[in-house]
Amino acid sequence: LEFRRVLFRSSPRILEPAPDWTPEERPTLPGSPAVIAHPTYKKLIYFFIGLFVAISGSLSNGFITANLPLIQGEYSLTPSEAAWIPAAYVMANISSNMILFKARQQYGLRLFSEIGLVLFICVLVLHIFVHTFEMALFVRVISGLVAAPLSSLGMYYIMQAFRRENFGRGIYLALGFQQLGIPLAWIISPSLVDVNDWVVLYTFELGLAICCLAMVVSLKLPRSLRIEVFEKQDFLTFALLAPGFALLCIVLSQGPILWWFEVKWLGYALIAGFSLIIIGLTYEHYRVNPLIITRWLGSASTLKFVFGALAIRLLMSEQSYAAVNFLKTMGMGPDQFVTLYSVIFLGIASGTIFSALTFKRERISWHLVGAVILVLIACALDYHLTSDVRPENFYRSQFIVGFASGMFIGPLLLTGFISVLQKGPTHMVTFVVLFSATQSFGGLIGNSFFSTYQQLRTQNYRAEIVSDLTPTDPLVVQRLALYQQSANKYTIDQALEQNQAYRNLNQIVTREAQVRAYNDVIALNGIFAILLLIWSSFNITWTRYQLKKQQ
Repeated sequence: LEFRRVLFRSSPRILEPAPDWTPEERPTLPGSPAVIAHPTYKKLIYFFIGLFVAISGSLSNGFITANLPLIQGEYSLTPSEAAWIPAAYVMANISSNMILFKARQQYGLRLFSEIGLVLFICVLVLHIFVHTFEMALFVRVISGLVAAPLSSLGMYYIMQAFRRENFGRGIYLALGFQQLGIPLAWIISPSLVDVNDWVVLYTFELGLAICCLAMVVSLKLPRSLRIEVFEKQDFLTFALLAPGFALLCIVLSQGPILWWFEVKWLGYALIAGFSLIIIGLTYEHYRVNPLIITRWLGSASTLKFVFGALAIRLLMSEQSYAAVNFLKTMGMGPDQFVTLYSVIFLGIASGTIFSALTFKRERISWHLVGAVILVLIACALDYHLTSDVRPENFYRSQFIVGFASGMFIGPLLLTGFISVLQKGPTHMVTFVVLFSATQSFGGLIGNSFFSTYQQLRTQNYRAEIVSDLTPTDPLVVQRLALYQQSANKYTIDQALEQNQAYRNLNQIVTREAQVRAYNDVIALNGIFAILLLIWSSFNITWTRYQLKKQQ
């Protein structure tokens, strides 16, 4: 009640008369829908629409992740050019989150989402006819911009199916189910993508956007309290921070491919990105009504949240980088990932439902600790990889990581959300940007770091293996003879046969070096999990000790 009194005493100008809400129906914050007691059938419809919208928001990005090598071949792209496609989505998504909260408060979430969906539909229709790399990048940018309001829209629709006292469960389900888009994209992509007809994939994506638009127009969210919050200075902040975040995304996505110290423009981009962010935050620090509250960003509790959120997202890279990329390196194609991603899909859904069913405010931290323990168990199961490992060998471990992924995201958001509500509604924009940035950059940093580490370890192991392969070793001589014998089926030139034999041996050496390197990646991720577990346990114990001391 005290929070509400502070909220409505300090609120900006109300843009339209508020309905005669009861205290139970009043929105928690301006821009969020009212809490109306719907009949059961309507709650089910709200839940279905929310689930569809939430999954559709991430499914678009999942299609790109699942089909990136094929898209690279379709447009005849280099690996560096192909990396721009998923990076464009992340850059736009982070930028969209910076203006989403205030846009929702001033114009309403539905209007923002419907305009975004209509724009996305127009761009997809254009892309079906204008099939170029530049157009594909533009589509990813619009997709990233639309994904942010779709995520919020899906969450609010799902929350309409719950009473106010069960909103925590609704948030858990909404955020967990949003993660189902990527595994679902891997599951259905082989059935959609035809080597000679990529229009089917874009048409399917277009159909999803049209269905989302039809649903949100047919059954609208309850009204919210609209207030005037935008200031001219907000757009200057956006103009500084958005390109700063975008440059950091570019560096993280291109660094492992072009290599960090080989291309000068990566260094300039990194300097420019950090400079723009520092200038933007400095400008915000001295504003009367800042968009980003820098003083709260520097507090101990916020820094702990940022570290924990980044660290746990980095740990989840065990699935997206270590397991999947290892199988790709071993020659697995999209068709062979369908069953594995079905297992991951079940893992995420199970973890999400488990966390929602066991939801209690005092258990939030234990859900986070449990997710870290599960990742540690998965790392132990995945260690000791060999070149004979196939997708079915990852079923247990990746179900566990999927379960952890579904279990951690809701508690993580709720931990920060509770802290923000205690500070006041003015801190909400800062938290939304912070949460989005930690999750987006956490994933990028994880993939970038592990990719760099894996390449370095591969080179070290390759040099080590080659140094042990002496030409006089009988085993080496026997292996080369076998390779040369298999090569004589295609040529009668003895020199070409010998070159092919050495080439085959070199491929085997590189493959085994990569296997050892991926084992090192998994072991390092396990070490990170142990350190995060120790740090989390210490923080929980210290917090409880402080509470008892105050009593």
